[in-house]
Amino acid sequence: MSNNTGNTLLALLTGAAIGAGIGILFAPDKGSKTRGKIKNGFDDAKCELKNKLDHASLELKDKFASAKYDLEGTYEELVSNMSHKTEDVISFLEEKLAELKRQNAKLQK
Repeated sequence: MSNNTGNTLLALLTGAAIGAGIGILFAPDKGSKTRGKIKNGFDDAKCELKNKLDHASLELKDKFASAKYDLEGTYEELVSNMSHKTEDVISFLEEKLAELKRQNAKLQK
């Protein structure tokens, strides 16, 4: 989870706790109504937290999918470059082998 998301979640939980505390201290209603309001506030905070976690989860999945796509592209590019380099090395070695065969043929005469 990113640091920004962690800070957001911490702020959300802190805000919910402070709001509940202030609500209890300044509640003009009966205890049962105050408890109902706190429960509703808690349910709202829980719902909001769930939405933020779902959103963060989707963002994380998107980033991993993007990273996987980038990695696959980089891998394909690397394989392609290595293939070209391999062909160059093989061509160079074949030329050297032919040259050595010519030199060997001259020496054997």
